[in-house]
Amino acid sequence: MTPTQFHARLQKHTASFAKAVATDEGDWIIKGFIDVYRRIYTISVDTKIVSKVLELLLFPMFVEFAKKNDFELELCPQQNFYPDLTLTHRRSKARFAIDIKSTYRTSPTEVNGMTLGAFTGYFRNRESSKNTLYPYGQYTAHFVLGVIYSKCDEVADERQQFALADLDRIPSVIRDFQFFVQPKYRIASARPGSGNTKNIGSVTKIAELVAGDGVFSSLGEEVYDDYWMFYLTRDMAQELGVPRPYTNLESYCTYKKRGMASLKAHAREIAKRSAVERSEESDEQ
Repeated sequence: MTPTQFHARLQKHTASFAKAVATDEGDWIIKGFIDVYRRIYTISVDTKIVSKVLELLLFPMFVEFAKKNDFELELCPQQNFYPDLTLTHRRSKARFAIDIKSTYRTSPTEVNGMTLGAFTGYFRNRESSKNTLYPYGQYTAHFVLGVIYSKCDEVADERQQFALADLDRIPSVIRDFQFFVQPKYRIASARPGSGNTKNIGSVTKIAELVAGDGVFSSLGEEVYDDYWMFYLTRDMAQELGVPRPYTNLESYCTYKKRGMASLKAHAREIAKRSAVERSEESDEQ
């Protein structure tokens, strides 16, 4: 199972996802939370709550996908572990990471953006099992199942309780869902998710998210990995007592060119010193 094959199959499967989360009119099927006395408390439009409930609704759809395509499905063992879902193809043993990410529209063409996971920890030490089900380097590819939605203007008063008989008059807080699947690097931006956090941010144009046409899509995953593995936030640089090597793709390009120019200028010296080192290592053995 190649990443391209996996991508195509999962993208096709997302055509059925809307039925799992929305009515025929496009409204979210979730109206709130219910207690043992059958009282309904309306759900908040808070993005963290919305994201978690969407995950719960979509998990059965992934179970169906796994059975249909001969995958073993494993869920994230703990909160804040990577990834949300691990799918391992039983025949080829190819392992795919899937993070479910959601965001809301801020205009007809843009969204608020997504955070695509840490660029420290397991992302940099790809043999580490800390905060990840399997080491990052053991995954064949890393994908995002993206959910785009619109916030509704009409929402219920969160202080009010409803009875089951009132269900039809409780407004949904979100609607108009759009699903897409893309390799993580293809929708990543060159800036952190928000402020000074250590999370990779996404592009915000809807067309770029859906088509996987972010800033690294043409540069390739190798450049994406190199950029984020050595990226330093302002606080990280201050803690190390060093200047930030780069802050965007333009300064990254300048930084890499400067290093390459220096290496080329001293190519003969490097080759000579390397030969001496290999000879010394051979003598020690």
